[in-house]
Amino acid sequence: MIIGYARTSTAEQEAGLQAQLRDLDATGCTKIFSEQVSSVGERQQLKAALDFVREGDTLCVTKLDRLARSTAHLLSLVEQMEKKDVALRILDFGGGAVDTKSPSGKMLLTVFAAMAEFERSIMLVRQREGIAAAKAAGKYRGRIPTARRKEMEVRELKAVGLGASEIARRLSIGRASVYRILNDS
Repeated sequence: MIIGYARTSTAEQEAGLQAQLRDLDATGCTKIFSEQVSSVGERQQLKAALDFVREGDTLCVTKLDRLARSTAHLLSLVEQMEKKDVALRILDFGGGAVDTKSPSGKMLLTVFAAMAEFERSIMLVRQREGIAAAKAAGKYRGRIPTARRKEMEVRELKAVGLGASEIARRLSIGRASVYRILNDS
């Protein structure tokens, strides 16, 4: 049985999730688990997929980065699947598909996972350098904190006698943010 797993980091990536589901369906997956959650957080559907697969099954993903966040994490998942005699198949893997049923597939998976992790590390370094340069040039200010944007409304609601909990509820911000704004007088 071929079991599919699809993931995007955010709900805004709906088109990406739909593309993954389409590709997994076209591959012949009989059951597909999907979720929209960061790879760093807890992934309930990945856990459910790993619990669901049985001996002789193949877990199929469209891309390596949809499954694992690092080489160590990937190898841990592969080891977990091997214990159950489950193969891993990645559809878009350097121009072709790779399957861990073969020794060469396992080797390619390990090499490409290490390269993907290296590429991500390099990208993060460049991103930090770019942000530092933009800050130095006065062109980068970062995202304005959500609660700070509502400072005027917080003060107005406090002026009419509302407490911090009610202000936080009405403005959909945290109580601590209300206190922080009010204490910054």
